[in-house]
Amino acid sequence: MSGVQDRVVVVTGAGGGLGREYALLLARQGARVVVNDLGGARDGTGSGSAMADAVVEEIRAAGGQAVANYDSVASEEGAAGVIGTALKEYGAVHGVVNNAGILRDASFVKMTAEQWEAVQRVHLFGGFHVTRAAWPHFREQGHGRVVMATSTSGLYGNFGQANYGAAKLGLVGLVNTLAVEGRKYNILANAVAPLARTRMSEDVAPAELLERLPAEFVAPVVAHLLTDECTDTGTVLVAGGGRVQRVAQFVSKGVAFAGTPTLQDVADRWPDITDMNASELGTNPLG
Repeated sequence: MSGVQDRVVVVTGAGGGLGREYALLLARQGARVVVNDLGGARDGTGSGSAMADAVVEEIRAAGGQAVANYDSVASEEGAAGVIGTALKEYGAVHGVVNNAGILRDASFVKMTAEQWEAVQRVHLFGGFHVTRAAWPHFREQGHGRVVMATSTSGLYGNFGQANYGAAKLGLVGLVNTLAVEGRKYNILANAVAPLARTRMSEDVAPAELLERLPAEFVAPVVAHLLTDECTDTGTVLVAGGGRVQRVAQFVSKGVAFAGTPTLQDVADRWPDITDMNASELGTNPLG
């Protein structure tokens, strides 16, 4: 088997925008796709089946294989339903793209606990719930691919998106551990921060910038991470507008103190501690 031919891939939030592009490309490449979408508004309110159904119809009209699912990824039960649809319809699950998301933007001083929690539940909890439901099947078959949708808002920060940025960077932390735990089972986990014009980004970035970022530019990167040929794991990528870049954490050379430093010792050596000129790719010193 090569590419994603005959693989069963779940794409959450696939009723529009980036998720739709992922689903369409995967289907064109021969994957059997579960098109999950709650059918709600950008802030997560409401629900409906029309969005997922439309994408499934589009895939089938082009000769591909797809089935719709309308469960919410924000709950363990909903995520079990998403993976259950793949198992019931196609008898297996080989990959998941955790793309579903909502926005509840507000400056930090005005952000409510409800706005914080709602975003965490869809993005971070959703990524956990869906992947956790698929994980035993990946382990049993000795194959699995996980793609998390992270964001430059999590990697670098963005005004008004403390909830969203925290959730998105949390998914990178999840990917790092999944990559370690999944390696011996041929389960690969990676993250993509897409830069694209969608309803999620329509008022987050300038219109002239978004015009240069069609969503279909990101889909081949996500699809590659789901292929049998992909061997990377624990990788974070930024993709959009025709450019694809790897993002990684680097550590400075730092300073090794002979004994417990004083506050003044730290202050005196601070320029050396933070100097990144001799930096190198970071690894977990405890692992």
